[in-house]
Amino acid sequence: MSAGSSNSDPISKRYFTVLCLGALGVVYGDIGTSPLYAMRECFFGPYGVAPTEENVLGVLSLILWSLILVVSIKYVTFVLRADNRGEGGALALSSLLLSNSQIHASPFLRRVVLLSGLFGAALIYGDGFITPAISVLSAVEGLRVATPIFEHWVVPATVVILLVLFFAQRNGTARLGMVFGPIIFIWFTTIGLLGAMAVFQEPRVLRALNPFLAVSYVATHGLTGMHLLGSLFLAVTGSEALYADMGHFGRKPIRTSWFVIALPALALNYVGQGALILSEPSITNPFYQLAPAWALYPLVALATTAAVIASQALISGAFSITAQAIQLGYLPRLQVLHTSSKEIGQIYIPVVNTILCVLTLALVLEFRNSSNLAAAYGIAVSLTMLLTTAMISLVALRLWNWPMWKVVLVFGIFLVVDLFFTVANGLKFFDGGWVPIVMGGVVFLLMHTWLKGREILADRLREVATPMDQFFAEMKMENTPRVPGTAVFMARDIRTVPVALLQNTLHNRVIHKTVVLLQVVTEDQPYVSNEGRIGHELIGDGFYRVYVRYGFMESPDVPAALKSCKLNGAEIDPDTVTYFLGREIILATQRPGMAIWRERLFGFLTQVALRATAFYRIPPEQVIEIGLQVEM
Repeated sequence: MSAGSSNSDPISKRYFTVLCLGALGVVYGDIGTSPLYAMRECFFGPYGVAPTEENVLGVLSLILWSLILVVSIKYVTFVLRADNRGEGGALALSSLLLSNSQIHASPFLRRVVLLSGLFGAALIYGDGFITPAISVLSAVEGLRVATPIFEHWVVPATVVILLVLFFAQRNGTARLGMVFGPIIFIWFTTIGLLGAMAVFQEPRVLRALNPFLAVSYVATHGLTGMHLLGSLFLAVTGSEALYADMGHFGRKPIRTSWFVIALPALALNYVGQGALILSEPSITNPFYQLAPAWALYPLVALATTAAVIASQALISGAFSITAQAIQLGYLPRLQVLHTSSKEIGQIYIPVVNTILCVLTLALVLEFRNSSNLAAAYGIAVSLTMLLTTAMISLVALRLWNWPMWKVVLVFGIFLVVDLFFTVANGLKFFDGGWVPIVMGGVVFLLMHTWLKGREILADRLREVATPMDQFFAEMKMENTPRVPGTAVFMARDIRTVPVALLQNTLHNRVIHKTVVLLQVVTEDQPYVSNEGRIGHELIGDGFYRVYVRYGFMESPDVPAALKSCKLNGAEIDPDTVTYFLGREIILATQRPGMAIWRERLFGFLTQVALRATAFYRIPPEQVIEIGLQVEM
């Protein structure tokens, strides 16, 4: 059943409603908690402006029209159209572009698209450990508004909440995910009502709906306006989740939940905070001070829950991106645990979870409050948005066949806005903005080193590879004995003889009666149908080339794939197969390729990578590994 079905069937409508509610909880958790700190930073943060009527109306107008232009028009209207068979995100977008024949034929465009996708994905990690820190800190800081008694308990309480959140990842989020939507729905309803009550008491704030106020404010305030853009940009952080989570819910539910619930609630709350500042310029936390005194503690509890949900969405997103990168060959194999037998997307990656946990806690302990963290937040997100705009422009030009004038007219506006936000956030670089950039840069270095190292390794192995015709000739000349059974040799290139096969023949002097040269291929699409999963051809004399295809959102299972493969009409019994795997030992050299330190880094990554037996779900008792030293 289509997620976006508009049929009158009540089951379809109920399912669509569930998808909309789920999208609300997962997709909009991050942007939905931005009111906790965005407006406060514009007036009471390090780069805040005086809470005069002109400033309040100008800032509000900028926030409202940023939500409309960046989120509603750019992402919800245009970016969601650029799906890779239903999937979105930086890697899915780059894979979509690389599948285009014109782009693939141009070495320059292919490299630019690949590096843009890698860097965009790497920046998500920078956002992935700041979001939990700033969201939970901002929520817990509401206790200070209630009473100064809790002043010294904010940081310890935040640390405890984050520890519980990261520790809970190993159990999966299936049960928690069932309540994400309803809780965020309550959150949006609450903040919308709080904002509406303040607007009712101070209706002159509605003048901020005039878009000319936003334009004139930026034009007349120079550097102050640029600093302010860096603060109000916090109101649109989380926009990338619209695109990255498209595969979980579908385009129409994400759009519907935005226009029906999220956007109206956010707009009302921001305008309400502006109304409160207009009437009481001396306040310091406009979000929490919107609430009456009796509702403050329940609001802190609700805000903390919403912040945890927003953090969960970013953590799950980091898991998903890592899994995609592994499948596409951009990261070494890591342990990926499936926490649900029903939902494919429910995964847990222990290494990523540990790294995110340590970095998030370090941020909380170092910055101590959300205002300090706000300086570090935004630059990675703005760069990701800039890259997305550039790649979407290429999609429109090459895949949608738009004329150049239309691409420039539509996406040129978005590009200018993204550049303004990127420059504005760049002004905060030395105040903490360097943190996510360094994190993203480290991840990008690892991904590019792994990708480049694999290319060099393939070239080195190709240099010493033996053609199949030569191998068959030598096998017949030496009359190599054939033994009963089936041997599967994992191979990067099934056109040549795998090194493991050569080594096994050289040392054991026997060849199995049936030999399968197996290649696992990851396609530039999220999923592969079962019909197109596996293919094979007979080379001759009991030798077969077999390829198994997976999408970048799937986890390979070699024994299960072989079970469905029939060689000469006979099924392969995966329980009796012997798998031969090559294990390369990397030696750094002065040969052209990469710098020595990067070759050593690549060698280290190959050593810490998850064993192929676990990654491909091959029973270890059926595996023989053969080592080979390779000079890079």
